[in-house]
Amino acid sequence: MLGIVRQKMLERSSKKIRPAVSMLRSYSSAAKQMTVREALNSALHEEMSADSKVFLIGEEVGEYQGAYKITKGLLDKYGPDRVLDTPITEAGFTGIAVGAAYYGLKPVVEFMTFNFSMQAIDHIINSAAKSNYMSAGKISVPIVFRGPNGAAAGVGAQHSQCYAAWYAACPGLKVLTPYNSEDARGLLKAAIRDPDPVVFLENELLYGESFPTSDEVLDSSFCLPIGKAKIERKGKHVTIAAYSKMVGYSLQAAEILEKDGIDAEVINLRSIRPLDRSTINDSVRKTNRLVTVEEAFPQHGVGAEICACVVEESFAYLDAPVERIAGADVPMPYAANLERMALPQVGDIVRAAKRACYRSVP
Repeated sequence: MLGIVRQKMLERSSKKIRPAVSMLRSYSSAAKQMTVREALNSALHEEMSADSKVFLIGEEVGEYQGAYKITKGLLDKYGPDRVLDTPITEAGFTGIAVGAAYYGLKPVVEFMTFNFSMQAIDHIINSAAKSNYMSAGKISVPIVFRGPNGAAAGVGAQHSQCYAAWYAACPGLKVLTPYNSEDARGLLKAAIRDPDPVVFLENELLYGESFPTSDEVLDSSFCLPIGKAKIERKGKHVTIAAYSKMVGYSLQAAEILEKDGIDAEVINLRSIRPLDRSTINDSVRKTNRLVTVEEAFPQHGVGAEICACVVEESFAYLDAPVERIAGADVPMPYAANLERMALPQVGDIVRAAKRACYRSVP
């Protein structure tokens, strides 16, 4: 590790920072299908190929090719100096990675689940997030912490937590939550290129989902801006703001609402910190109603922050109370039927939107 740090330090002055946003080009309009897993893998491959300072570290990222096969083929391509398998010691390998970032490398740390990041949270919060400020800008920490976040299926209370609000509360971190393959590719590339620490929260149940992906997204220069939400579906009656897996649920809810004459606008937040307040408020000022959707605990959640920013900036435009959909305020049950009850469902979003539009729903 010390050898690679010294080697990469010599390269620091000879390379320029690549832009975080791709330049405009003309592409074919035909879309191909790509899974979120493939999107993440291709983004890692392209960034490692483009920048020798990028390396991967974590449990089973090499020989086993990742617990979820996100790092498949990367050990064979880039070797054990850049794809490092570690013991089961999150505090240890996260500390090593933060130290490497201090010296100019660009580590991508994989947590087998973000629940295990709690073992390393001191390094993430106190070492990575605060060093740039505490050093008066002299120390940059270009590091990505990535892995599955939130509920999977039948893994119980200790492996089902959503950490979006946890990490978004900390100055110095950027927190990204991809939904589809475009998000996964574009946001991971942006995270790796960013000079600051980024928490990259994926969803295990989305890894195998396929999404249409344009030639523009597949281009190696493609990159999404951090801090910018995307309107996935335009509407005029109610705004639904969601992130990660809940974006898909919100789009399903919008289709159901359309049959009842309610035209819902669905916002894919993409970035939790920084939060795209302008897109949210512009939408609410058009629709005059807001529903927030997240699978995390309701108290002090992302939805609460969105509600606060709308009340602060667009209160006079609201024609109905804000509706907030979140997971149940309980540790995640193990039983499948109880787990389903503890998580937001499409029907919950539909009912909330109808309440906001003053339709007859209990």
